[in-house]
Amino acid sequence: MNRLFLNKLILILSTISAILGLVFLFWILLTLSIKGISSMHFSMFTNDLVQNGIRNLLVGQFMMAGIATLIGVPIGMMAGIYLREYSNQSKVASILRNLSDVMMSAPSIVIGVFVYGIFVDPVNHYSGWAGSVALAIMMIPIVISTTDNMLSLVPKELREAGIALGGSKHKIILQIVIKAAKVGITTGILLAFARIIGETAPLLFTSANNSYMTMNLNDQFPSLTVSIYNLANYPDKPSKDLAWAASFILTVIVLVINLTGRYLTRTKKR
Repeated sequence: MNRLFLNKLILILSTISAILGLVFLFWILLTLSIKGISSMHFSMFTNDLVQNGIRNLLVGQFMMAGIATLIGVPIGMMAGIYLREYSNQSKVASILRNLSDVMMSAPSIVIGVFVYGIFVDPVNHYSGWAGSVALAIMMIPIVISTTDNMLSLVPKELREAGIALGGSKHKIILQIVIKAAKVGITTGILLAFARIIGETAPLLFTSANNSYMTMNLNDQFPSLTVSIYNLANYPDKPSKDLAWAASFILTVIVLVINLTGRYLTRTKKR
């Protein structure tokens, strides 16, 4: 009787907690949608920040995230392949997995401070390269974990079939194992990209911000997330309206990327 009562109590508390979480989530999304949509105007996509627009901010944000992806994905995938295919479950592999898990849970501001101390402080100058490196460092452990986990789901019979056909280990990995796990790995990369595209703290210490359109990564670089933070602190209404509109656009971007990743995962399971 006590166990039945406890079971019902836990079920009720869990249900209430889930409902409360959903209520706050929809409250945030509803407020953001109402204020963001009402503050949007077409010229904000054709003007730079100095003209009350976000064109340069979107370009800058995606450029840094794209460069971070070009840096982080190859390193993360190679590390994940090593852990699953070459490490033979050694102590070194166990240490690397633990370090990767720690890095995934590390506060983004700590990574920003680290990159600041390595790339910004010695030259006393913010840059888009430093921002890209900070985002790449955040992306690498996610890609490592995803690659490692997805490769572990590939049946060993596929590897044995490749060996039976006389394939070398690296060809088996590239042509059989990775192809079998490509949907899961792609999903992990998309989710990692969705995380870094919405980061603010690392960019505050590395790329800072720029109100003008620029492609020079050696200089302060425009960032949508940092600009939202700055605009929200300004006292005038146009700046706050632009912050709401930019926040709504950023939320839509992250939501679309996450939904795409979930869709790919669901398709793979089917």
